[in-house]
Amino acid sequence: MDAMDWDLLRELQANARLSFNELSRRVHLSPPAVAERVRRLEETGVITGYHAAVDPTRTGWEVSAFVQLTCYGPTCVLRDPEVAAWPEIREIHRVTGDVCSILKIAVPSMAAFESLIDRLAVYGKPSSTMIFSSPLANRPVTAVQNAV
Repeated sequence: MDAMDWDLLRELQANARLSFNELSRRVHLSPPAVAERVRRLEETGVITGYHAAVDPTRTGWEVSAFVQLTCYGPTCVLRDPEVAAWPEIREIHRVTGDVCSILKIAVPSMAAFESLIDRLAVYGKPSSTMIFSSPLANRPVTAVQNAV
């Protein structure tokens, strides 16, 4: 990836709805060249999709938390693809350390949170951390800076 690819990624991460004409104006490259570079970034998996940023609390998902699960073997949450389809599960991360996974969840109420914890308990020991706010979320990806 070169500097022009990073310029395109910076613009698309800020606003994925930009037209190729507007992108070309912002990065000083012709629209066909922009289209070709964006197509290549998509084909190589650098760009994995285009998404709307939605505030869960404004859509009724008022309680957010991270849930750490200590589970091993055949009952591990990571082995059940059904869990990823639960609407309350926003992210699933396989991690190192004392737990095997961290889930980011959102639910409409504390009663729903309690119910979700009960459903997750069949996979292992859950431990939760409530999210009060996210002063930095969805940070754009930037080029790796070489260490000196």
